[in-house]
Amino acid sequence: MSDRIQSFEEFWPFYVLEHEKKATRVLHFIGTTAAITVLGAAAITKRPGLVPLALVAGYGPAWFSHFFIEGNRPATFKYPLWSLKADFIMWGKMIAGTMDAEVEAAKKRREEAAAEEVSAPVNGVAHAVN
Repeated sequence: MSDRIQSFEEFWPFYVLEHEKKATRVLHFIGTTAAITVLGAAAITKRPGLVPLALVAGYGPAWFSHFFIEGNRPATFKYPLWSLKADFIMWGKMIAGTMDAEVEAAKKRREEAAAEEVSAPVNGVAHAVN
């Protein structure tokens, strides 16, 4: 069985937990906002040469946060389109003030899943955990 995520619905909780630290989310927000701004400027001024700058402005802070704050690899490397979609969802949730709660809920689900895994029967027999 492949460990590759098969749907965006499955990807979202993974993405949320990859952005567990608030500083990571803030740098993503700054990067996404900068990228949108540069793309808007490129469109308004009809200067397509600004598009690479938008990529640097967007991904630079985000990737920095993964390597130096979160301590993981950006999801963009393995799931580029879902990651981009999730970046905008996270950006919107940060504006709405709901992203911190999303992270806390994902952490709680992870803890519950880990607890279930520990207490799950092995070969039909429940085992005590010391």
